[in-house]
Amino acid sequence: MANQPGFEMPAPDDESVSGSMTDTAERCQRLVTEFLTHRAAAGASPDPFNIGNAFLEMTARMMSDPAKMVQAQMSLWQDYLGLWQSTAGRMLGQETAPAATPEARDRRFRDKDWDENALFDFIKQSYLLTARWLQATVEDVHGLDDETARKVEFFTRQFVNALSPTNFVMTNPEVLRATIESRGENLVRGLGNMLEDLERGNGRLAIKMTDLDAFRVGGNIAVTPGKVVFRNALMELIQYDPATPKVRRRPLLIVPPWINKFYILDLRPENSLIKWAVDQGHTVFVVSWVNPDEALAEKTFDDYMVEGPLAAIDAIEKATGEARINAVGYCVGGTLLACTLAYMAARGDERIVSATFLAAMVDFAEAGELAVFIDEVQVARLEERMKERGYLEGREMAASFNMMRDNDLIWSFVVNNYLLGKDPFPFDLLYWNADTTRIPAAMHGFYLRKMYMENKLVTPGGISLAGVPIDLGKIKTPAYVVSARDDHIVPWKSTYAHTRLYSGPVRFMLAASGHIAGIVNPPAADKYCHWINAKKSKNPDTWFEGATRHEGSWWPDWHKWLTTHAGRMTVAARVPGDGGLTVIGDAPGVYVQARAD
Repeated sequence: MANQPGFEMPAPDDESVSGSMTDTAERCQRLVTEFLTHRAAAGASPDPFNIGNAFLEMTARMMSDPAKMVQAQMSLWQDYLGLWQSTAGRMLGQETAPAATPEARDRRFRDKDWDENALFDFIKQSYLLTARWLQATVEDVHGLDDETARKVEFFTRQFVNALSPTNFVMTNPEVLRATIESRGENLVRGLGNMLEDLERGNGRLAIKMTDLDAFRVGGNIAVTPGKVVFRNALMELIQYDPATPKVRRRPLLIVPPWINKFYILDLRPENSLIKWAVDQGHTVFVVSWVNPDEALAEKTFDDYMVEGPLAAIDAIEKATGEARINAVGYCVGGTLLACTLAYMAARGDERIVSATFLAAMVDFAEAGELAVFIDEVQVARLEERMKERGYLEGREMAASFNMMRDNDLIWSFVVNNYLLGKDPFPFDLLYWNADTTRIPAAMHGFYLRKMYMENKLVTPGGISLAGVPIDLGKIKTPAYVVSARDDHIVPWKSTYAHTRLYSGPVRFMLAASGHIAGIVNPPAADKYCHWINAKKSKNPDTWFEGATRHEGSWWPDWHKWLTTHAGRMTVAARVPGDGGLTVIGDAPGVYVQARAD
């Protein structure tokens, strides 16, 4: 292996290596002991994701068709035969085509030795062949219900990704080089990093994804100037300082998700949707949700509507004198906005003149991979934990989201932090991702059961909020719906349901990239693209086939649509505190400062 091109191994110092490995072993023993102690104290379930029965059923189905299993084994054998022949030819100096190559977006095999070194190239291709064979074999099992099939496929992918050769010292050329060159110091540092993560997570592995000391909310992120002008038990309302001498008549209210913090829309001035909207002449208000504790355990979905957007609309009228507004809802904030619009429609309340939905789901029939974590057993177990604490821990929700992008949000940091022994790079987005929020028990239980599990929101009268039956079909408010093509949390084809559920006009726009990057994409970045098709179709695939691709951000198209509802810039700039509400404090407020860890 030392003679392979592109891979040089300096001779290690035996005494130094021995000392490093002894230290490593001692740290491992302490680490394992602490981990097992915390697991036992927490009463951890042996099957926290309720996957045992799913895999038992899958295995039974596979075994019922032995001929198919033999065929699958033969297929794998043929693939390996091709790989062996290709590798043998390469060893003899021949030009050979690879039997398997990583997908273009797979960043695990970027080190040059995965291609230049014949041994590591063989390891890489062997893994890719086996991984794809295993996933294809599982996906080809017939007779499973949709829920079981989805769960089996998801956790098979987790298993396959966990066993990637990039995740182990002896089969990752970059880690192996670092281990030899540093005489094992990288592993010692890595174990120290792991122990710190366990301690910070109180026995759970809270992987550090960025430098947590590099950012400060209100210091170098969430810095758009503004004031808190209203506060209740669930939210603070922030009014931002105007950036233009004249502003548009109707204010803009942004309702972010409560499962994380609002400043994803205000990370830095150059990528802040909030600042950009202010710069376009809007009087912008943002809901900053509280980070709840056990005292708010009984707060319901109804409370979030009444004390959230409805209370904000009342406050905005006092602050500006304007009764009618435009509203934006992001993710579950968009779900809440839809509920609020239906509630208002039932009461003849027309104060929201336009609604923008950013990556927001209202029809949960096809909820994507997140549904893997939502079944009767898991939800009942979660409700028991929430009943004891009064809330859902933010890190539990974050762990589920991270698992859906495990190579990027878990294993890449395992390699960097624990195997290479490096500190993670300062990254504002990952700081925000780690700044989790809790969720009240009563509200979250209702949301999971009535929407994800029973999908009652799309049924007229299926749910009632504040005593009013909800019917999305009564919404006549013009809507602009933004979805992201690669969204792993809110699948875009599910969000297309907005176009058929409301009775008012709907403009549907599909952005490139995912749940965050597809939304937070300022025009100045000149990144990604988006698709627009003004003609509505019943089927999202048909809509996409007829859509026109446009380069760059979708923000200008949205703003052009929004200005027809916001009015011209003829109103004198509104300064927070000059209206009927007094200033409580500076943006970004105090609610956003409370950390869940």
